[in-house]
Order: sequence, then C-alpha cells, then structure tokens
Amino acid sequence: MALDEFLAELDQLAAQADKAFGSAGGAEAVEAARVEFLGAKSGRLRAVQKGLGKVDKADKPAAGKRFNEVKNQVEAALVAATDRLKNAASGARTGSQFDPTIPGVRRRLGRLHPITQTIEELTDIMGRLGFTVAEGPEVEDLWHNFEALNIPLEHPARDPLDNFYLATGAVGAGPDRADAAGADRQKWLLRSQTSTVQIRVMEKTKPPVRIISLGRVYRPDTADATHYPMFHQIEGLLIDRHVTMADLKSILHLFAASFFQDDVEVRFRPSFFPFTEPSVEVDMSYDGGWIEFGGAGMVDPNVLASVGYDPDEVSGLAFGLGIERICARRHGVTDIREFFKNDVRFLRQFH
Repeated sequence: MALDEFLAELDQLAAQADKAFGSAGGAEAVEAARVEFLGAKSGRLRAVQKGLGKVDKADKPAAGKRFNEVKNQVEAALVAATDRLKNAASGARTGSQFDPTIPGVRRRLGRLHPITQTIEELTDIMGRLGFTVAEGPEVEDLWHNFEALNIPLEHPARDPLDNFYLATGAVGAGPDRADAAGADRQKWLLRSQTSTVQIRVMEKTKPPVRIISLGRVYRPDTADATHYPMFHQIEGLLIDRHVTMADLKSILHLFAASFFQDDVEVRFRPSFFPFTEPSVEVDMSYDGGWIEFGGAGMVDPNVLASVGYDPDEVSGLAFGLGIERICARRHGVTDIREFFKNDVRFLRQFH
C-alpha cells in the first residue's frame, strides 16, 4: 500500500471520529462512537492498523508516526465528549450553567473593633478641642508610673497585688537619686495608668501642654461587668497659666455632649488621687443610674515640680476615663467583657 493512500485513510478516520464524538448527545451515543472507532476487535482504528503492515518498508516510520497521532486524537475526542456530558449533568443538578454576566457574591469585609472605633472618635473630638495625641510605652519603670505622680513607696497603690510587676534585670530608670527607694526604682511593670505618658511629655516639653494619650493599661482586677485586667484609658492633660477646675468641668461636659449626642448628665464627686489636688470622680448617667467613668482633678504641685515646672507659674488639669465604659454607655452594652470575647456575632453589630 502506498504511503499517501494510508495517510489519507487515517485523515478521513480522524475527521469522522471528531464529528461523531462532537455530536454525541448522550452517554449511549458516546459509547457507540467509542466502539466504532476504538473497539478492540472490530474498531475502525484497529482495522486501519492492519494496513500498516502493507506499507513499504521505507515508509513505515512515517506511517507509524501518523497512526499514533491519529490514535491519540481519537482518544482525546472520547475524553472531551465524556467530560462535556459530565459538566452538562452537573449544571442540570445545580439548576443552571455558570453565567459570567451575573454579579459575583461580595466578600464579607471585616470591621474595626468597637473599642478601636471609640478610640478614633475620641481622638477626633479631643482634637477639635485642641488636644494632640501623645504615646508612651506599656512597660514602665516605677519613676514614671508612681514616683513622678506623687505616689510614694509606702502607698497602697504600689502593692504587688494591685499591679503586674515584671521579673526583669536591673536596668535603671528615672533620676539617679541615692535614697531608700533607689533599688526599688530598678523594677518594671505593665503600666497601671496612662498618666505615665503625661510625665514623659512634660519631661521633654515646656508649657503650655495640651495632650491626650489613649492606650492599654493593666491592673489585676477581677473581671466583671465594669472591670477587666486589661482595659483602655483616655488620659488628658492641660498645663498653662491660670488653668482652673472650671476648665476641667467645661472640657468634660463638651466631651460628653459631643460623643454621646444626647441628654447625658455628668457629675463630679470629691475624691482623692495622689497626683491631683483637688480630685474628683467623674460619673455619667447610664440606664437610669450612674456609672463611674474615671478620675480627674487639678495637677498636684508636686507632680509639676517633679518634671521641672514651677507650680507658682503654671497650673494644670488632668483626667483619665475608661474607654470600655464609654463605649458600653454609647452602645447600651451592660457587660464590658463582651468586648473581649471576640464573638463575631456580637462584634458584627458595630458598624
């Protein structure tokens, strides 16, 4: 058999096989085409293969190569037809074929945690009142956390049961003073208040000072509806000439009215803090009652003197409020522990 004749027979078989598999509308038609072209005994490809032995010896390599190509082509047509039927059946089960013109499903986007949202809004409100943001470390030395804030060594606020002290090596902190507290000043702890940032700012800045600091603080409190071992504070400090309690009350009233945007009431109760004199507790109306939001007062002259300010020349006000309580009051949450459970169902409520 001439090579041209053999190749023509193969080309004709390949074209017919492509047409048969391509037009097969069901599994029975595909199976019939498979038997016709690829059957082991009576398949047409098998019959053509017998003709390969009649091709001249010199032309057999070319004839064998083309035969293998056609065989692969017919087998690929069978696979394509089978896959086409499977895809069609899958589309029928799901109700329809994929339509690329239909808009996709929007991915669910995360949202800021309600505490973060509150911090950002507080920063914006206090910025409009002229306060700039200052930051400080969460791991503090005793000088900034206690001594510079007029909290002496024997004060109960320094009790190990009321603070998270850290087991670290002696690294030195605060002024180099040879006194009984010198060794104790080498200790470090997780800051118990953001007032430490006030000291750090005043040590480097001459009056006037008008700053807020917002961040995490740590106290070993038993977790309940209004307490948590780790919580957030907003601390405010204003140092200038002729600062009075009237300025403090005005700022806190403006802050409450701006944030809560309703008829929130603020009251001030006399209290005592080592770093302010006079001192007040700040309460805000909540759910028919009152809830303590933090402390405030006029900066104690000893604190001013500890950072090199002249108490006869300048005065100041300071306040520290719990951000969790502010956030809870805003959203009607009765237990601040909900903010730390990371329950997406709860957090999804806050847009």
